Amino acid sequence: MWEFVKEHWRDGVEIIILAALAYHGYLFFRATRGARILTGLLILLLSLALISQLLELEVISWLLQRISVFLAVALVVLFQPELRRVLAELGSHRLFSFNRPDPESLDVLLEAMQTLSARRCGALFALKRGIDLKQFVETGVEVDAAMSVELICTIFHPKTALHDGGVILDQGRIQAAGCVFPVSQKEVRDRAIGLRHRAGMGVTEETDAIALIVSEESGALSIAYRGRLEHDLEPEELRNRLNELLTFGSVKSETQADEASRETVAA
Repeated sequence: MWEFVKEHWRDGVEIIILAALAYHGYLFFRATRGARILTGLLILLLSLALISQLLELEVISWLLQRISVFLAVALVVLFQPELRRVLAELGSHRLFSFNRPDPESLDVLLEAMQTLSARRCGALFALKRGIDLKQFVETGVEVDAAMSVELICTIFHPKTALHDGGVILDQGRIQAAGCVFPVSQKEVRDRAIGLRHRAGMGVTEETDAIALIVSEESGALSIAYRGRLEHDLEPEELRNRLNELLTFGSVKSETQADEASRETVAA
């Protein structure tokens, strides 16, 4: 037994690495349009390969071998948003991210969200972390002001010019308002999830930011992270989730976000 382990331990390491890569790849690609494309493509290729082997179809086998290089390039083009998200995650791991708002500013933000919720005023916030959000700042109006309940409620008042866009928060300050965020293309079951929620999901798909959303229709509070949305949270639940996501090295928070997102996003 010991001799077998000494001879084949590298094989076991390779299996573990490949299994981990496949599992995390599944977590990244599931619930996206790319996941369905990839599933259909894999089914088609595996079916053709199996049929060509069983029936000894030499031409089909030759074609499958020759198009493999072109297929790799096509996959990069098809899954460009997902691959960009993976690379962004690798480059902005918590080990390299130290941008955390102070507790006082978080209290102000959560108080403002509850006030907006009571007034049925829609709102969208993006909390900057490791990845720079300058590309989104440029789509809005730079503010660079200290955070306050009054200022936030003024920005998102329906009569103001900036209420339709998102607010970018950086280290407890309002960096910009009226910003345009990318809209997520994920399929969502809940019809209460509108454009504002999709924009919150979209900015967290392309960056490591955390998005906070107040629904205009219902006043529901939501949080989005890594493209996953947790909808209709109580104020205390929102506070706890935000603290968990901002906690350095918290693995539990990501697992809970995965479980909560299964109820909102269609697989």
